[in-house]
Amino acid sequence: MVDKKKVCVIGAGVSGLASALAFKQRGHDVTVIERSRGVGGVWEPWRSYPDVQTQSPKDLYRYTGKAMPSSYPEWPKGPQVHAYLADYARENGLMPLIRFNTNVETVDRRADGRPGWTVTLSDNGAPATQEDFDFVAVCTGQFSDRNTPEFPGAEAFVDGGGQIMHSSQYTDPAMLAGKDVLVLGFSKSATDIAVNAAKAGARSTTIVYRESVWRVPYFIGGLINFKRILYIRAQENMFPAWAQTRMQRLNHAIARPFIWANWRALESLLSIQCKFGKTGLRPDHPIETNLNCSVPIVTPGLFDMIADGRIKAIKGSIDHYEPGKVVLTGGERVASDLVVLATGWKLGVPFLPKRYQDRLVEPDGQYRLYRIIANPDLPEMGFVGFNSSFCSVLTSEMAANWLVRYADGMLDKQPSAEQMNENIEMMLKWKRGERPAAGVYGGLCVAPYHFKHLDELLDDMGARERKRNPLAENLTPPNADAFGRYLASTPQYRAA
Repeated sequence: MVDKKKVCVIGAGVSGLASALAFKQRGHDVTVIERSRGVGGVWEPWRSYPDVQTQSPKDLYRYTGKAMPSSYPEWPKGPQVHAYLADYARENGLMPLIRFNTNVETVDRRADGRPGWTVTLSDNGAPATQEDFDFVAVCTGQFSDRNTPEFPGAEAFVDGGGQIMHSSQYTDPAMLAGKDVLVLGFSKSATDIAVNAAKAGARSTTIVYRESVWRVPYFIGGLINFKRILYIRAQENMFPAWAQTRMQRLNHAIARPFIWANWRALESLLSIQCKFGKTGLRPDHPIETNLNCSVPIVTPGLFDMIADGRIKAIKGSIDHYEPGKVVLTGGERVASDLVVLATGWKLGVPFLPKRYQDRLVEPDGQYRLYRIIANPDLPEMGFVGFNSSFCSVLTSEMAANWLVRYADGMLDKQPSAEQMNENIEMMLKWKRGERPAAGVYGGLCVAPYHFKHLDELLDDMGARERKRNPLAENLTPPNADAFGRYLASTPQYRAA
């Protein structure tokens, strides 16, 4: 038995709901703070663009205790995901724990010297209030604050009738009809919106990108679901990971020619399927060097539309705006009256005072997080959903279950502060020197090392059951039901 804690969970998206349930199941007093008016985070309908859907198949984008409805397609649409998350919250009794329309202004150490944090909250313009908590779970993730770059001439562009918006503000295809649309960015959201514009009857559609990237079709070669190639342990083992044994390094060296041939074959197949020859968009780098969370899924129709001219793709960025035009860094002047900035989101925890942010984030932007969850210099605090992945619901749920055990001192392998810092330094060295692609998003991406990451969490939690039969274990994607059994095999306990 452990002492009952008063726990603050910041955010009611995928990771916030998982954290609220994990702490609630252990008997803690949970309060969820959500700045929006509903659950779901990025999946709230008013924050999603039309036709948004998961990049992962539905059996990989789910909690262990709840499958998505059989009526859902393989890649569910935004409203379906939102309904799934809302059902999960209701079924698990989480809705009464959530304070909606409430902003977290600051999170600072308690002034009375007791363990825990003081959270300053604001609610619809009312005077700010403060509340003390024994533990804080930060579940704001990587898609909380818009990254909206500014370029010269924006005021004149808008005064001339133009419109500039972040991709998250695009909610209706009618906004694009009959307009000259320019999309800045080359992520999945950027290509989705460009294809939307062409289909919605935009007068012209231009997508501006810094560099081409490898993309994965939903079905590789038109036949094989990409999860059966890129989401399996056998493929993951082709990447040299951190903390390898001497035997693992030797095996990898012996297999290197076969691994090289595997990637070249995949590149050739993707080049044909994605029409890189016709579009000139074949990436300059080998696919294996940049395979991480930034690899997007192909928006259906994208390369056909670029090849036949319905979408014009230009390499570069915005230099400045002019009335009715956008001038690019290459000198091109593109007629535009609607600019969509598909430029992603800002990483960070803005409500933490700078002295704590400096302990959390290195000068080069890398996060100091043990298991991508906890920092020994920020006691009574953890981060869930920062371990971004291709199966983010599962990795968030696993992180939440790890965190409640860590908070209660009940991990089977409870690390000391010294052990955590040693591991953090090892991981930072590996990301900076051996696998730079692992350093994207502040080093908070576990792809393509899903299984290794989940193995470490299960080992820390003392799971008694760990793997399925060898064939299924190596040749099938992560199985949520199996991981549910692994969690159930960990030592059980409750708060007092």
